[in-house]
Amino acid sequence: MAATFTSPAPPGDIRLMNATAGLLAALGVAGLIGLALTWVLRLPIFALHGITIDGEITRNSVSTIRANATPRLAGNFFTMDMAAGRRAFEAVPWVRRAEVRRVWPNRLEVHLEEHRPAAFWDGDAGDEASASNSGDKLVDTFGDVFEANLGDVDQDQLPTLRGPEGSAVHMLQFLARLEPVMAPIKSRIEALALSGRGSWHVELESGAEVELGRGSDDEVLARTQRFVATLPELGAMFQNQHPLEYADLRHNDAYAVRLKGVTTTPELAGKPAKK
Repeated sequence: MAATFTSPAPPGDIRLMNATAGLLAALGVAGLIGLALTWVLRLPIFALHGITIDGEITRNSVSTIRANATPRLAGNFFTMDMAAGRRAFEAVPWVRRAEVRRVWPNRLEVHLEEHRPAAFWDGDAGDEASASNSGDKLVDTFGDVFEANLGDVDQDQLPTLRGPEGSAVHMLQFLARLEPVMAPIKSRIEALALSGRGSWHVELESGAEVELGRGSDDEVLARTQRFVATLPELGAMFQNQHPLEYADLRHNDAYAVRLKGVTTTPELAGKPAKK
């Protein structure tokens, strides 16, 4: 009968030494691989050698965009923070949105979308709803407020919006609904203001001013539509020779109006006459 012999297990300290040696060897290999990878990633071939820019480029030249954005870029093809790269291009005046992607092995491709101005913006709305143009801010067609050189804009074509901070989107939407309602007056809306208390005020290109008052958008528009519908009748009373100067629609069942050169009595000169 054959005897079976079993080798005794190595002592615990030897097993620990072997495990430690194996771990150190693995860490050493991983470190060498990391160093090699770092060296490869930093090779000059992967340094950014070109940036292709396309999309909407009407307000800036490609050279201007590169000059503004390139100093903000850091890293190479592999190490550049793409979110930071996108922000670098979006910081260029007139750029609303930028898409940045890598093109192997050392280039970037950038697609730009520009702001399309819809109105001037004055965000210092106070209790008085005057709508003077100030500052160098604009509102684009998405309701985003941005800064730009106003000399690049045809100032005769854009209205001014003046309202509380964060109200630009609402104001732009309301303006789009208000313009067709006031179209029969045949005077372009030059400025629209929203006070901190929610009261709307309009200045027309003719110089006339209209207090639209407070309420939901639908309520204010309905009130304005009723006013505009009665203007031809009012004008006919004066042979259409006295243009509108001022109207106050903040009354429940009527409105106050002033026509140029028309007053009821001398003591009411300069004050709105009720209709």
